[in-house]
Amino acid sequence: MKAKIRWFILILVFIATGLNFLDRQVLSMTIIKIQDELNITDVQYGIINTSFLISYALMFTIGGRLIDKIGGKLGLALSVGIWSTASVLHGVITGFYHLLAFRFLLGIGEGGCFPGAAKTVYEWFGRKERALANGIAIGGSAIGAVVAPPLTILISSTYGWRWTFIIPGLFGILWVLAWVAISWRNKGGATQDQEVNAPVERAEGISFREIIKNRSARVLVLMRFLLDPVFYFLMFWVPKYLSEERGLSFDRIGELFWIPFMALGVSNIIGGWISDKLIANNLSVNAARKWVMGSAALLTLIAPFISRVSSVELAVGFMAIMMFAHGFWITNYITAISDIFGKYATSTVVGLSGTAGALAGVLVNPLIGMVVQNYSYGPLWLVAGIMYPLTFLIMLIFIPNLNPLAVRVLLR
Repeated sequence: MKAKIRWFILILVFIATGLNFLDRQVLSMTIIKIQDELNITDVQYGIINTSFLISYALMFTIGGRLIDKIGGKLGLALSVGIWSTASVLHGVITGFYHLLAFRFLLGIGEGGCFPGAAKTVYEWFGRKERALANGIAIGGSAIGAVVAPPLTILISSTYGWRWTFIIPGLFGILWVLAWVAISWRNKGGATQDQEVNAPVERAEGISFREIIKNRSARVLVLMRFLLDPVFYFLMFWVPKYLSEERGLSFDRIGELFWIPFMALGVSNIIGGWISDKLIANNLSVNAARKWVMGSAALLTLIAPFISRVSSVELAVGFMAIMMFAHGFWITNYITAISDIFGKYATSTVVGLSGTAGALAGVLVNPLIGMVVQNYSYGPLWLVAGIMYPLTFLIMLIFIPNLNPLAVRVLLR
């Protein structure tokens, strides 16, 4: 029974991360209709997006720290409940300030999603299954990105743009009711790891200051700071690239752009499965996680060729390989955090890294715009192909072992 419950919980986490990406993408697709009806300017729309990024970045760390204190069950319930309420409120906006406030509230809720997902996986799954479980958990986000465009168009054309916010929000509230109804007694993960990490499990906790002082934590945060701008580039700039550099129509972009995100969702799961399979075949945790992450880094070297191939379909195929590699990487990256920091600091470090990545995205996006405006997309694809191998090299040098002993050092 316990095994069935934990996989059901994992499915719910998968749905939650899917809703997380779906809910944040609805506005980008409905903003044209909203602007026409409510007279919101492009400048105001930019401010609205900034309000989301600010609260989202802050709550990655604050939410992660809170979830380490209160646990995955209550943490995810609060997170999904807040952003689902915010989504419903989007449906009753009457002007700029309403949208500004509700977008800020959306970021507060969504910032706790991935730290909560990582915490939940740690609480229910042991080391030999944790990478696969993390892959499934965060894989929902890619599926949400795939589903968002057609679902938004369907709801908007049938019921109007307001219902594109209200219906997913109501679904999120139903998710919270199902989530809180589950009994969390006899969690699997902590039990499976207890024999290995007994000194850690007896510790009272880790202070935020001790986490910041830990070298592994700082390196992991730096890695996310370096790589998240690459992911944001793939997410936010590829439609413009396909339109401006490849001359594709809006409809044709819609026909192709889902493919990289589908590759991401599949690779989240496969990357975790491979890592766990290597451990089951007696490879160390350190070697298994890094073998998969290193393979992903090598795959990203294909990025510079995206701007060079003549075929649009081949270019999109190369983008899919990039996203596939990112799925391998991010699943094992998050799992590596839980391998090192365990019960008391996993959500905090995931949160810190997410904040760093979001802030890097805010800083780098204007630079991307300058490069596109003054040069072309070619230098950006070149940088995208270099960053993963560079970041992996940093990891090899400064985190030679993904060992829970790093946590024990903090606790002495």
